[in-house]
Amino acid sequence: MTEPRAFVREHTRLSPVPLVPEILLHQAEEAIALWERTEVSSPGRQAPPFWGFAWAGGQALARYVLDNPALVSGRGVLDLAAGSGLVAIAAAKAGAAPVTAVDIDPLSLAAVAANASANAVAVTAVERDILDDPPDTEVLLTGGAVLAGDVFYSREMARRVMSYLRRAAAGGAKVLVGDPGRAYLPRSGLREVATYDVPVVATLEDAAVKHTTVWQVPAE
Repeated sequence: MTEPRAFVREHTRLSPVPLVPEILLHQAEEAIALWERTEVSSPGRQAPPFWGFAWAGGQALARYVLDNPALVSGRGVLDLAAGSGLVAIAAAKAGAAPVTAVDIDPLSLAAVAANASANAVAVTAVERDILDDPPDTEVLLTGGAVLAGDVFYSREMARRVMSYLRRAAAGGAKVLVGDPGRAYLPRSGLREVATYDVPVVATLEDAAVKHTTVWQVPAE
């Protein structure tokens, strides 16, 4: 397979995010084509190219963070299942430090690095499954935030993510998630903090706009 960052640049175009135009991302112009190229270039890969698109939950969460910078300014932030790194970049632009983007896909980490560079912000990209780990110590020590955009796309993923997020909230982090009504969103116990109508890629979502909510996971 092509070197990951070269693959990202070859199959995307740097363009503004619809709901967050102050952020540029390397985005795929043809969703299905990118899916196919990724499969051909790396047979047997488990992770779809989530990094190539500005998903509704991430856009809403990024918008909320940029409009409310006091939530993260001067604090550590962890962007969980980061994809393109959109939410991490928004946090860095809002003054968060340090900012860490975590994902299990090497191409995601390449996209995060390319996108952070394009937006002139510092984001540390980490390839790791942390969902069974204790919450990020640096985030907790700075009174920081754990952010997750559009992560409830399977039952098992939702279960593991919510377990991690609830542990982080109990440890003192502010925990926010952005979600456009995915089937496995566990609404019980979440507190709505903002809603947005988010422009999305119709070939991915079967809609041009998704009504999307930012939720806080409270400490129990």
